[in-house]
Amino acid sequence: MSRLVVVSNRLADPRRPAAGGLAVALGDTLNRTGGLWFGWSGTVTPDGEPGEGRLQTRQAGRVTLATVDLAAEDFASYYQGYSNSVLWPVFHYRLDLADFRTDYVEGYRRVNRLFARKLLPLLHDDDVIWVHDYHLIPLAAELRALGCRQRIGFFLHIPVPPPLILAALPQHEWLMRSLFAYDLVGLQSQADVAHVRRYMLNEAGAEERGEGRFAAQGREVRVGAFPIGIDVQEFERLGRAPDAVQTYEAMRQEYSRRQLLLGIDRLDYSKGIPQRVRAFRELLERYPENEHSATLVMIASPSRDDVHAYSDLRQELEGLCGAINGDFGDLDWMPLRYIHRTVARRRVPGLCRAARVGLVTPLRDGMNLVAKEYVVAQDAQDPGVLVLSRFAGAAEQLKEALLVNPYDTQGMAEAIQTALRMPLAERQQRHAQLMERIRQHDVHWWRRSFLGALGVQDEVLTAPRAARTQAGAR
Repeated sequence: MSRLVVVSNRLADPRRPAAGGLAVALGDTLNRTGGLWFGWSGTVTPDGEPGEGRLQTRQAGRVTLATVDLAAEDFASYYQGYSNSVLWPVFHYRLDLADFRTDYVEGYRRVNRLFARKLLPLLHDDDVIWVHDYHLIPLAAELRALGCRQRIGFFLHIPVPPPLILAALPQHEWLMRSLFAYDLVGLQSQADVAHVRRYMLNEAGAEERGEGRFAAQGREVRVGAFPIGIDVQEFERLGRAPDAVQTYEAMRQEYSRRQLLLGIDRLDYSKGIPQRVRAFRELLERYPENEHSATLVMIASPSRDDVHAYSDLRQELEGLCGAINGDFGDLDWMPLRYIHRTVARRRVPGLCRAARVGLVTPLRDGMNLVAKEYVVAQDAQDPGVLVLSRFAGAAEQLKEALLVNPYDTQGMAEAIQTALRMPLAERQQRHAQLMERIRQHDVHWWRRSFLGALGVQDEVLTAPRAARTQAGAR
């Protein structure tokens, strides 16, 4: 029977509950199938030969974890370079921040060839391969070139911009046409699907065959939206654990006379954090009744501080936060608490539950699971209100949130005021509708939906037979 093979840039131990979204989503199926998880080890070899890397395997329960080291030159060009200095800004609509160096794309292709070469001998004939995210877009094409015939699916966790923005990528034709090597390409939203469809028809010369199918280069690929969810039951369990309960009680006591607004993000220019802070300032200026009442807790965990765009963002944000506290703060009230540290995940449900308003306002985001976690953390009898950017993939599902344009400072301030003044009955109704949708489309639904579209029912993925290496891997 089939075995699931997951390929991603980094790995996590699927036995650990806090291992991350992919581990939660796929850990059960990987364990059940005796599956394989393949990716970069996280180790950089200073004197390593570009395009080469040591393969290591180890067991995590019934799951085989296979990792490859990267040479320093490959790490710089593949990961820091093309993945995070080209693809990340371009796919988040920030052409102005992209660094289109030629050696970056060469390193990106070299590492994808390395991964394909190391992965192929580990495959069985009836494996189902699921590749994840922008680091590995051309991996299927490299595998096919080596003779791989297994079903291969790809899921992109970040947003897809319109074709004209994609066309700004040097060698965009090669990158996007490599998607035809997959059998299924999954995206976060219908908007992303529409952008890929337009690219395939207008730039790649593909033939549209209906039901999301496109043909070109002698292959057919299906493109569809599979919005990722969270593990609702696991997050609810986390919310009942002592750390979350203690965090909630401490926040409730400290802010007993305040209305708490909360933002939890990684410090990234795609998250719209300065725009959110400006909207909070606008709230205090336009609605002075919120002085000594509304308090914004802004958690922005460190991210790529060695990159100029991120260090500049941090300086800008610290200046904005300091100005608000200087202009509006008092001896007994600090309007904004800015925290540039990572907060333990076990405390997140308690923080979310304590907040009357959850602010999730990215400029662009593939999905944004914090929005869903905020809703799940709420007390259904007295829930808070989610203020959500219309440019997050989650906005397609979470229509009962207050949807905002993060570029509209006044509009965001008005939405926050609406959230703070929303009657209990309306809050309860919105929360109930959001919860119903989040429960229905959880992370397990996402896994089943994607694998089903790839032609594999989840229950068919069972313990594998003896390893059978395909001819091309011998």
